[in-house]
Amino acid sequence: MLDALEIAAEPNRRRLLHLLASREQAVGELAAHFTVSRSAVSQHLLLLEQAGLVSARKEGRNRYYRLDPAGMGRLRELVEQFWTDELDLLASDAAALAAQRHGPPQHHTTNSDTSPQNKGPFS
Repeated sequence: MLDALEIAAEPNRRRLLHLLASREQAVGELAAHFTVSRSAVSQHLLLLEQAGLVSARKEGRNRYYRLDPAGMGRLRELVEQFWTDELDLLASDAAALAAQRHGPPQHHTTNSDTSPQNKGPFS
């Protein structure tokens, strides 16, 4: 099976998924929303079908597509897992950067540290 996350990431295919979210549609209806050819839209739909994100049915000369709930559920799980892993890495990187920037606590001098009565004989 193809990588659903990679397939869905392409802008035209993502738009097709959005268009299909409301209802089943024929290829011709979907193609009307794009500047690319109907053939190109059909190729995008075929990839979405191979990735398990949409399903198709043929009725006469028309081919109708709809979202595949199981495939979209798997895509959602992939996205959630991706973001969980990426956010964990981001938090870890941010903590490491903060530790590098701030380093160990440093002693800051105050006015009382530099006053004449606090100076030693060799200052």
